Amino acid sequence: MAAMNDGPISLTEIQGASRRLAKRALDLGINRVELLLVEMQEERERLLQALIYALAAAVLGLLAGMALTLWIVLLFWQFSPIITSAVLTVLYGLAADFLYLRKAGMRRNWDAFSATLEQLRKDSACLDRMLH
Repeated sequence: MAAMNDGPISLTEIQGASRRLAKRALDLGINRVELLLVEMQEERERLLQALIYALAAAVLGLLAGMALTLWIVLLFWQFSPIITSAVLTVLYGLAADFLYLRKAGMRRNWDAFSATLEQLRKDSACLDRMLH
């Protein structure tokens, strides 16, 4: 490339620099898309695993709850069937609330595509420094 003191820059030099810049921008874009695709794959696998765990926990929890309910009802039926039913209803309601709050916390802390977003922020900051 010609130095600033050597006179005007030729059209060929501008075209070459433009091609190199376009090639670098394309390479950078391809790299970011590849990173996004990798993260999407990881998130899909994580979501599928979470779904399988949730379904298994629900099925086993339901079976355990039914067995526990039957055991408690049989054990305390002679004392007061109404109080027994009321206590079980309250306990199951509290457990459901606890699980709902845990799910809400998990949803709030879910940080999808963080590496891609961070890299795009770095790219933007670098581009800003280069242009100013």
